[in-house]
Amino acid sequence: MQTTDKRHEKAARKGSRAHGGTRFMRCVLLSLVSIFVFAGCYHDKTKEHDALANYNERQLDSLSFSSSHHYSQNYNFVVKSDSLYLLKQQPEELLNQMMTDSVMVYRHDHLVVADIRIIPADSIDSVWVQLARDQATFGWIHESALLPAVVPDDPISQFISTFSDTHLLVFLIIISLISIAYLMRTVFQHKAKIVHFNDIPTFYPTLLALIVASAATFYASIQLFAPETWRHFYYHPTLNPFVVPPILAIFLVSVWAIIIVGLAVVDIVRQMLPAGEALLYICGMAAVCALNYIVFSITTLYYVGYILLVFYIYYAVYIYYTKSRCSYICGNCGSHLHKKGRCPVCGVMNE
Repeated sequence: MQTTDKRHEKAARKGSRAHGGTRFMRCVLLSLVSIFVFAGCYHDKTKEHDALANYNERQLDSLSFSSSHHYSQNYNFVVKSDSLYLLKQQPEELLNQMMTDSVMVYRHDHLVVADIRIIPADSIDSVWVQLARDQATFGWIHESALLPAVVPDDPISQFISTFSDTHLLVFLIIISLISIAYLMRTVFQHKAKIVHFNDIPTFYPTLLALIVASAATFYASIQLFAPETWRHFYYHPTLNPFVVPPILAIFLVSVWAIIIVGLAVVDIVRQMLPAGEALLYICGMAAVCALNYIVFSITTLYYVGYILLVFYIYYAVYIYYTKSRCSYICGNCGSHLHKKGRCPVCGVMNE
């Protein structure tokens, strides 16, 4: 009896420590959410409302161009192509087939929009943009040649541009498929833990996978049904969901949810599994999330993603509640049990 009581006390202390760690993590996450909420509520009041300001004709043209093209004079770009040629003379000299010269800027050069001109007589592109790298290096270029070769000078815009690249997307697909195939082989050989197949008894990994799938579907939906809204966000990005339209606010909330739930998953996995198994589980979790992002962001563009998302949510929730959810704990060793009966770890009967 004394030995049994000691085992009970040991299991209770172990459960108390795990519960305390989880409770501490929840407090940290709650604090982070509170910081984001209060930071997002801040609003800098302007001294004069835009409707009360008087604009001249040039300023009105600039505002009209900015509203349709989402950038204007003094906007900053970074060159992402290997090189970019700028016309040193005026665009009219090139159109009139006069002698012209060019200057070259290179990858990672920072450029600022010095001027914008509309030339209707140009049959190629009526929009010309003058860019300056420094006081001695500036020139003109067609907008149609400029935009594919540059990215806004903002880390969020650069992140979006990188993950929208077709070559990177194909590379991610190949790497994700290879990683998942290797991980699945390792999981089935060593009976390791992995989300959706041999999951740990917590809903957080399943929740993270569902949030990533939903965010990818919503991301593709914005590009499909509100492309100009996404285009404006690309040129003027923010992580504050309180200063953007509702459709973008929902997407940003899902991004913050991925970060917060991802931290919770890492903390819980670290508590439930040994170091080696925890690392393997987190790698498998990352591979599943990457595959979810690729599959749902692409299939949604063809309207198939919505049907897949419904089936995926049903499948993930059903698998968790039937295979992974544990409602009982062994009174002897503290192991999680799906149902009452003999513990598969220590062999003690739980009734």
